[in-house]
Amino acid sequence: MSKAVEQTKSGITVAHAGLARTPGGQPDTVAQAVHDGDTVAVDPVGNISTRLLGMDAPEVSFTLPDAPDTFRAIASPQWAAFLTDPFAAGTPPFDPPLPAALQADLQTRLGPACAANHARHAQAAATALEGMVDKDRTDRGETLDAFRFFLAFATDVIDRYGRFLCYLNVDTPPGQPHPPTYNERLMSEGLATPYFIWPNIDPFRKQPALTAAVPVPGQPITDPRLDAARQSVKAARAAHLGVCEAADPLTLLPFELRYLGRVTKQAGQVVRSSPDRWVIDLAAGDGKLLAPHRYIDIPLPEDRLFVPSEYIPLFLQQGWTRA
Repeated sequence: MSKAVEQTKSGITVAHAGLARTPGGQPDTVAQAVHDGDTVAVDPVGNISTRLLGMDAPEVSFTLPDAPDTFRAIASPQWAAFLTDPFAAGTPPFDPPLPAALQADLQTRLGPACAANHARHAQAAATALEGMVDKDRTDRGETLDAFRFFLAFATDVIDRYGRFLCYLNVDTPPGQPHPPTYNERLMSEGLATPYFIWPNIDPFRKQPALTAAVPVPGQPITDPRLDAARQSVKAARAAHLGVCEAADPLTLLPFELRYLGRVTKQAGQVVRSSPDRWVIDLAAGDGKLLAPHRYIDIPLPEDRLFVPSEYIPLFLQQGWTRA
């Protein structure tokens, strides 16, 4: 089935929908669907993907600079060749250029085995998530048609690719507690890396306005769910689980693979974009915003809180400083 929400080649996010449907599955009349002069109830035509918040799983496939419209398996020979040296002559430049310290750090983790390493961890995460979902379904004795997910949203509900940004879980009857989200389960088992992006994690997503969601500079950033997520990552590392396994840990973070492989056009030139989210050290509590390329200065991924560049003026107004 086609996507109900998608991004066009021009970069615009669009959706396809029909008239809303009754509880019995029949389409509404036009009069029923049109609530007033600016509200129409619709039923999406096609599937809607989800993107799990607060975490980042290794990529099964992604685009390469020489084929930006084609998702190619990370296990392919093309990705193996590219990740051997993604800075080789002839590859698109970065705009702005990658700082030397970041490029040097990446090069210590790249090489002929990098793609195979990433692909293996990606398959492990995908297989585990499939197993979690199917176990939740079979434990409840539900058919494929009857099985339902529960999606909890944050500030940003949908991304430019038309995916719901959410904390995904199995749906439960009213009054029954939900188990940990799939987001939390994957991180606790070491199958995904933490990827905390403000304001889409607790405690910030609970705030009624973005201004209230800006943390107080110089004070510890803490919350029961955030603290539990960070501790689960530390526990997975201590137990050498998944991406932290002792023999062959994940060498390249998923978002690193993406910015190495993704290209855009700027002024008619094909370029790659450098990291653009600023980062806060959750372990420091010093009120400082580190420039995007300095995420490597924070060694543990669970201590990184990324802040999209468009929100930096708001943080500066609230007393944060650029380091």
